[in-house]
Amino acid sequence: MTGTWALLRVVLRRDRLLMPLWIVCLAAAPLGYLSSIEAAYPDAASRQHFYDLNASSATFVVRNGPLYGSSAGNLLAWQCGFVPVVVGLVALLTVVRHTRAEEEAGRRELTGATAVGRHAGLAAAVLAACGACLVYGLVVAAGLAAQGVPVAGALALGLGFTSSGWVFAGVGAVAAQLTWGASGARGIGIGGLVLAFLLRAAGDSSGSASWLAWLSPIGWAHRLRPFAGEQWWVLAVGVLATAVFFGTAVLLSARRDLGAALLPARPGRATAKASLRSPWALAWRLQRGTLVVWTGCLALIGLLMGGVAQNVADMMRDNRAVADVLSRMGGGGAVTDAYLAGTMTLFGLAAAGYAVQATLKPRAEEAAGRAEPVLATAVGRLGWASAHWLIALAGSAVLLAVTGLATGLAYGTGASLVPAALAQLPAVWMLAGLAAALIGFVPRFAAAAWGLLGAFLLLSLVGTALRWNDVVLGISPFQHLARLPGGTFAAAPVLWLVLIAAAAGALGLIALRRRDIPVG
Repeated sequence: MTGTWALLRVVLRRDRLLMPLWIVCLAAAPLGYLSSIEAAYPDAASRQHFYDLNASSATFVVRNGPLYGSSAGNLLAWQCGFVPVVVGLVALLTVVRHTRAEEEAGRRELTGATAVGRHAGLAAAVLAACGACLVYGLVVAAGLAAQGVPVAGALALGLGFTSSGWVFAGVGAVAAQLTWGASGARGIGIGGLVLAFLLRAAGDSSGSASWLAWLSPIGWAHRLRPFAGEQWWVLAVGVLATAVFFGTAVLLSARRDLGAALLPARPGRATAKASLRSPWALAWRLQRGTLVVWTGCLALIGLLMGGVAQNVADMMRDNRAVADVLSRMGGGGAVTDAYLAGTMTLFGLAAAGYAVQATLKPRAEEAAGRAEPVLATAVGRLGWASAHWLIALAGSAVLLAVTGLATGLAYGTGASLVPAALAQLPAVWMLAGLAAALIGFVPRFAAAAWGLLGAFLLLSLVGTALRWNDVVLGISPFQHLARLPGGTFAAAPVLWLVLIAAAAGALGLIALRRRDIPVG
């Protein structure tokens, strides 16, 4: 472990912008939820009505977990049921980024040639991810306690999020030892995260198989029971599981060579297929796995959200305040339409995440040193970069269409929600265009595209619920789109957003053609 603290400082320096950004953006969600709950359910009777409708609803339990009571804290903990999944995702991606991705780029070999131990890099990545999750949990707890909720419940809720992040940081550490590529490690880690969510959902929705939830780190966060008689000993389960995963990762790391993996890569063909002999084909080969993972995960969420929509009208019939909140998020007068429109906005933000990741792929190839060999052939810069960008644009359209279809099937209206999902596409494309512009003009800060997405997410979720000024909310392109179903479609905002996306992307490609490659 020699040199762990020095490498930890390197990790924190590299993530000095990204870590605070995700901590602040994710911490804003529970704080915004609490304000919305207190406004929508100001008295015990309205909260009890909410509890009676949702505590036994299988669809709501699958999505958010068990609801243990009718207090504002109970409703808050239930509303935050998906937050452990997001924190776990961020933690495992952070570990993979600073372990397997470093090996794949060749930088781990350089640091390993200095006076550092074999496992120092792995330990530094896990410590950084776990430290960020701990800070996030404490920030959430302090923010909620400042709003007047019981301190014990706020601390339990925040530490439950921390526990999930710690465990999946360990999962990411193990996944990084199994495959030779960072994309494969991410796929294994995300697969484990999905499995954990399904185990939690199956256990919570089935009385006879409730033990399944105890097999899931996400289920442990719920079993901590914030605001419902906290079970502090559950935290020890998460700490023990994290130690087991990290120890396993260390043992696996000791059994493989640097740059190698325990799961061997499949040998390639002696000659490339004809379908790979173009920059478009290469871009598709590099991007297809990412698109499949994003599509599968969002389609699953679409099925859950569509199932919930069947009960929204009954849940909101006697609560005008909640109906007003949903109406501000989107849709027309019908509560169900407003709920579905708000759901489509969430899907648009998620699709923007895919579009940003896919658009930034050329920058990742450049930083890893794989772009130069490709560009040394008869492949031009514009063709190489535009292939990735256009795949991001087309892939986001496919992603939204499939998600809209899945939501409609669960709701019982078939493909009727596909146009509502595709209505988010101009804002998604705008983010992809801005990401392309960052790659061209300021490649060192291309990751700032994630910051833009985080800001738009904050405005769309928290700002809308808290009724922030319309000028501030208008910074997000998602605020200018038609709220479908139920809203009125307007062509002018769509045209403006598409033009901005095209202009930003074109300027980014031109700048890429004129600058040096690579830029460190």
